[in-house]
Amino acid sequence: MPTATATLSVSFAPSKKPHLSFCPFGATSITLTNFTSPPIRRPMTTSAVSIEKETVISERPHTFLRQTDGEDNGSIRSRFQSMILEMQESVCGALEALDGAGKFKEDAWTRPGGGGGISRVLQDGAVFEKAGVNISVVYGVMPPEAYRAAKASAADQKPGPVPFFAAGISSVLHPKNPFAPTLHFNYRYFETDAPKDTPGAPRQWWFGGGTDLTPAYIFEEDVKHFHSVQKRACDKFDPSFYPQFKKWCDDYFFIKHRGKRRGLGGIFFDDLNDYDQEMLLSFATECADSVVPAYIPILEKRKDTPFNESQKAWQQLRSGRYVEFNLVYDRGTTFGLKTGGRIESILVSLPLTARWEYDHKPEEGSEEWKLLDACMNPKDWI
Repeated sequence: MPTATATLSVSFAPSKKPHLSFCPFGATSITLTNFTSPPIRRPMTTSAVSIEKETVISERPHTFLRQTDGEDNGSIRSRFQSMILEMQESVCGALEALDGAGKFKEDAWTRPGGGGGISRVLQDGAVFEKAGVNISVVYGVMPPEAYRAAKASAADQKPGPVPFFAAGISSVLHPKNPFAPTLHFNYRYFETDAPKDTPGAPRQWWFGGGTDLTPAYIFEEDVKHFHSVQKRACDKFDPSFYPQFKKWCDDYFFIKHRGKRRGLGGIFFDDLNDYDQEMLLSFATECADSVVPAYIPILEKRKDTPFNESQKAWQQLRSGRYVEFNLVYDRGTTFGLKTGGRIESILVSLPLTARWEYDHKPEEGSEEWKLLDACMNPKDWI
């Protein structure tokens, strides 16, 4: 199999550590070669980063787990893989039934370092402009900057490449109608092994994920319904979860350079490992199972609402803000790019159309203004 390459650049500044960056080309497995730091201000040469490309396969495998993990041993890895595969089937089935015209295109792929994934995209349907529902179960080695992207806390940063296992389902659903909200959900399980230079260090694991709503127009009954479903899922496990994860969602999906949140929130959690693994697996499963009942009833009410060109343009402006957050702040996107993830799968979250206008300001008191006010000032919907 041919090997692709990417450029590794290293910049130095006086009294500062070197800064590394690389640009992958649709690849998934990265090996960084050693280099010697040159004197400051002196030109340097570096070795290229060796990247092995993912392989698209004609049929999905029965499992993406390595044989050593086993698929029927009851491990968290095995059961989480089963959960995300089942969720992909159920969500895609519900979305196709609602759309009525569009069908999901499926690409299955594997990566040389181990594992693979299934990307499903419905594009230009009757209801959906673009809907992506992806799963991945992958093994690899993270460079330090990818580890920083994967971990919410800076308290535990590893100095060298870190072996990892990651499994997850990620989806973004962009309807055509500006009165039908965009939905994002992501549920994932992560493990890291000890770096080679720290033998005997314990394996780390954590769960992360969430579901959040991004409308262009506010229908309060829709937002209340959505948040009520999230709260019911959380309350089955701990009554403190919903208020904690609702605030986390409001804080995480904040577009700093705009001073506004991306949407109207939901729940979000990360680095969750201070509860029993079995409980957290059940919790992640419950949250995943809540996606369809939280979202489909809203779409059924709004997908055929009449709209005009001005309202469509506003939706596209909001889609532009969605793009800004995902490409600048989203840690999942950053992690995928820094570990050489499959580019088409990573960027499937972006809308088919988006718009940027210079210094756009909606009229105060308008429906568009009300949305921006809610994005600046999050509220308790239930």
